[in-house]
Amino acid sequence: MNTITYNDQPLSPSKVICIGRNYVEHIHELNNEIPSSMVVFNKPNSSITDTLCFISPDTRFEGEICFLMIGGEIAGVGFGLDLTKGELQNYLKSKGLPWERSKGFDGSAVLGNFVSLTTPLESLRMTLHINSVLVQEATYELMIYKPLEMIEEIKSFMRFEDGDIIMSGTPKGVNTYKKHDEFIGRIYSSNRLLLESRWIVN
Repeated sequence: MNTITYNDQPLSPSKVICIGRNYVEHIHELNNEIPSSMVVFNKPNSSITDTLCFISPDTRFEGEICFLMIGGEIAGVGFGLDLTKGELQNYLKSKGLPWERSKGFDGSAVLGNFVSLTTPLESLRMTLHINSVLVQEATYELMIYKPLEMIEEIKSFMRFEDGDIIMSGTPKGVNTYKKHDEFIGRIYSSNRLLLESRWIVN
């Protein structure tokens, strides 16, 4: 089982539960429709990694605020990258087919260290810098569906196992990337830095 790190201890999520189309400006940049209900999809345990690899020229990064679930509640917060094979996803969507081949492949859930969440959810903010340039930024207020709404919806049809991760959606600014790019993802509570995750693309 692939693991994540929570307060410097290893945990093995059974799954990563992803919320799609949760920021209006990101929906517009990909020419998608605003959904009438929450878009939910899963990445398997085999997708989890702490290493960012170059996959293909059309693979996009999507920086996200991520939540660690224990006892059916949010226990921790971290920064993650939802990697997406863009051309394949567009083809699958055009045929009305599931997204797993473009979203759930091995190494597609790149997760940094998680820490205990002791600050209000409403204070959370994330940034992603690539090669020292700010490319993505998001706040709690910009989410269409807030974290507690996500949990309620997910629980309506699926059980949380301890260690499961929720990826809460990505803001505008997604793009492709290349080898040797430096990624720095940060999670803040208001202006206080909670954690930083750093990767160099292999």
